[in-house]
Amino acid sequence: MIILKEIYLDHSATTRVRKDVLNEMLPYFYEEYGNPSSLYGIGREAKKAIENARCKVANALNCDKDEVYFTSCGSESDNLALKGIAYANCNRGNHIITSKIEHPAILNACKNLEKKGFRVTYLNCNENGFVDLKQLEQAITKETILISVMTANNEIGTIQNIKQIGEIAHKRNIIFHTDAVQAIGNVKIDVKNMNIDMLSLSAHKFYGPKGVGALYVKNGINFERVQDGGHQERNKRSGTENVAGIVGLGKAIEIADNRIYEYNRYLLNLRNYFIEKVTRKIENVKINGDLNRRLPGHISISFKDKDSQEILLALDKRGICASGGSACSSGENTPSHVLLAIGLPREWLNGTIRLTLGEENTRNEIDYVINSLETIIKNCD
Repeated sequence: MIILKEIYLDHSATTRVRKDVLNEMLPYFYEEYGNPSSLYGIGREAKKAIENARCKVANALNCDKDEVYFTSCGSESDNLALKGIAYANCNRGNHIITSKIEHPAILNACKNLEKKGFRVTYLNCNENGFVDLKQLEQAITKETILISVMTANNEIGTIQNIKQIGEIAHKRNIIFHTDAVQAIGNVKIDVKNMNIDMLSLSAHKFYGPKGVGALYVKNGINFERVQDGGHQERNKRSGTENVAGIVGLGKAIEIADNRIYEYNRYLLNLRNYFIEKVTRKIENVKINGDLNRRLPGHISISFKDKDSQEILLALDKRGICASGGSACSSGENTPSHVLLAIGLPREWLNGTIRLTLGEENTRNEIDYVINSLETIIKNCD
């Protein structure tokens, strides 16, 4: 067997840093290394770079630059959103609504808040991963202070009707947060048009660096800091800013926003080519999530009565990088909480893998992957 090259199909886990993003970052590691809180020249240049990146994020989200707060990652942004709102609004109520298919950053933050006396409702989803909107409306009480539902699911790719969820929240004067970590670069986001009050994002999901994220918070929304320290990020997120990372995030989101429609068309064609061919060539396969409202390059595929670990190891031997679901939960033997929530039957559950495409992938690579899968599945009996 000849392996042509490494084929990376795990872009929902992370992406490589674009060369032009890296080039934008490099001066802030060595030449413009000043602390942005300092008053002298190189400090002011660092501060200016941060504010320039803040403007780029604001342009991509259609918000004001002073509504953008930089963090270390999407998980920190999620925690700052949920805990910051809970602590600041506990005099109004103690009830939070989320879904059963959220990222662990949301679910574990909710568990932490439950230990502190907050009540959390976890919404059901249908077999395609859509939140039950009737249950959402019925779950709202006079104590509800926050609704948090992710824009797009990291395991099955389903894109929620965020605008409608935001409308439901606003009718009852409830703050609406969405984890958009998987969506940025894949879904055009307009926080005003989509009724979003708070939004989390992470640079390394759209060809930016790891270790930097952002939280959008609509002006007028009160939230508390959850980390003690200095006065950075308008006294909401302490710690010396990761200047190079923030610069990289700004450049990456600018590029992603400018080419989102072109990028989506390319990934959509590649994804549909894969799905059509794999379902024709291999028996007993199932595509999870909604076939239409899903991330353009996302494929969650189950092989009946097969073992995903065996499939992934065999793919790895052929130079193909894929995952069993969320990279944040890799190595765990417990079934995926997302797949359980959508009611995937046991015979499909254990044989589920995730393939997520990126701009460097080609049809030739897809053909190689499908041929490899065909051989692997035959040998898994």
